[in-house]
Amino acid sequence: AAAWIPDIAIGWTWVGSGLIASTRRPDSRTGMLMVAMGFAWFLGNFAVVAFMPFAWLAGQLLFLHRGLLVHTLLTFPSGRIGSRFDQAVIVLGYAAAIATATASSPATDVAFALVVSGVAIRDFLKARGPLRRARVRVVAAMLTFAAVLVGTAIGHALFPAGDADWILLLAYEAALIALAVGMLVALVHPAWERGAVADLVIELSESRSGTLRDALARALGDPSLEIGYWHGPSAAFVGTSGHALALPEGGSGRAITRVFVADQPAAVLVHDPAVLDDQGLADSVAMVARLAAANARLQADVLGQVAEVRASRRRLLDAGDDERRRLERRIHEGPQQHLSVLSETLAQARGLAAQAGYQSSVHQIDDAQRVLDDATLDLGELARGMHPRILSEFGLATALGELADNSPVRVSVDAPAKRLREEIEEAVYFVAAEALTNVAKHANASRASLTVRQHQDRVSVNVTDDGIGGADLNLGSGLRGIADRVETLGGSLDLVSLRGSGTRLMAEMPLGRKPDRSGLEPPCVRVPSGTDV
Repeated sequence: AAAWIPDIAIGWTWVGSGLIASTRRPDSRTGMLMVAMGFAWFLGNFAVVAFMPFAWLAGQLLFLHRGLLVHTLLTFPSGRIGSRFDQAVIVLGYAAAIATATASSPATDVAFALVVSGVAIRDFLKARGPLRRARVRVVAAMLTFAAVLVGTAIGHALFPAGDADWILLLAYEAALIALAVGMLVALVHPAWERGAVADLVIELSESRSGTLRDALARALGDPSLEIGYWHGPSAAFVGTSGHALALPEGGSGRAITRVFVADQPAAVLVHDPAVLDDQGLADSVAMVARLAAANARLQADVLGQVAEVRASRRRLLDAGDDERRRLERRIHEGPQQHLSVLSETLAQARGLAAQAGYQSSVHQIDDAQRVLDDATLDLGELARGMHPRILSEFGLATALGELADNSPVRVSVDAPAKRLREEIEEAVYFVAAEALTNVAKHANASRASLTVRQHQDRVSVNVTDDGIGGADLNLGSGLRGIADRVETLGGSLDLVSLRGSGTRLMAEMPLGRKPDRSGLEPPCVRVPSGTDV
């Protein structure tokens, strides 16, 4: 009886404690881990059955309960694995538990005790507020268990003949029972709830993922919980969907907790009456709601400011493009026309000089004509750099073809003939023009390719060459200006240029107008424009 009664007591203490914990805290997985720990404890009893394969397997899993113990302690109280460090320690715990069955020694017991102690101290130091107080019992039980493990290892080293085995085993079993009871008490104590809400405050301050409603529902164990924020203009509470939240009437079996800031309504919680029957817990939840309301208001302000910055960038881009078009028209209709008339005049003067036999005048006129042709060419390139007239008149494919024809490097072009929105065509053209200019000036390439593809609601541009590579998007104003243009249109620009491996410039933009958004979302409620929370 002295052998089997403690054995049964340990297993069923863990199983029973786990079932109670699962019933009282269904949102926590710790209860199920405790149940698994209890059943794993009984595996050693099957090491003496007649069926040898089953007996061998039970012998290999004799200390599996230690791995489950590390898993349970490290994930307490939620039962969910957190960081990669936690994952690594849990895997190490299971590996050590399985290895202990085949190579049990005082050294392995001491190592396991150090891991358990480290986990206990680390979790305690990470906890904040009420949750730290709730974990005091578990920490004490875990440190006691670790001390028993070390004492057992020392006892086995001092009494190798096994004279103290029974006493050491009894101490080990008593420590396991104390640990199960300590964890159960910590789980069902009201401080656990307050600790979960305290952790929620820290979570909201560090992360914007998820919503306050979901987080509070998990912390309080009430999946039906609803939260609304005060909407001043409509004098009503707005739910997480952005619609007015209907408050339940008396007798509906639902409770209402109102949250005020400076005597003004800020938020309301609709919940099961049992989850906020503790005043301290209700105060903690109210604090979280106030923080979330302030957070939502600040994010709404940030969203508005970012939207205005994006709109300003767009207005500057549009104004710049309009001015470039105006200058291109003025150059085409003014200086270029004058130079064309001057070229005709020089041609007539050359003809007259040739007829009169003034060869020196003919040579001078030819020199003047060459200078005029160079000036006309430079002025045309300047006009195209401001705004390519061929793009407006004949479309993107033709304009890109002309770019390729004028490039000193052989360029293959693959572009759709379908017309796109004007600002998108201009962006694609300028990306290609800047890329091909860099290829000609810096890449020392023999060939390049220019590809434009339309993918449903987006368009992509790829310019590659077989040059020396080493290009940098942050060097030079040309590529940086192109990147600003693409980003203003809601797209992205990437550059891959390894030395000796050529260069690839990739741009992607949405075909439709993209709304001005910052990518930030309020974690608690959608805030309508121009409203306060």
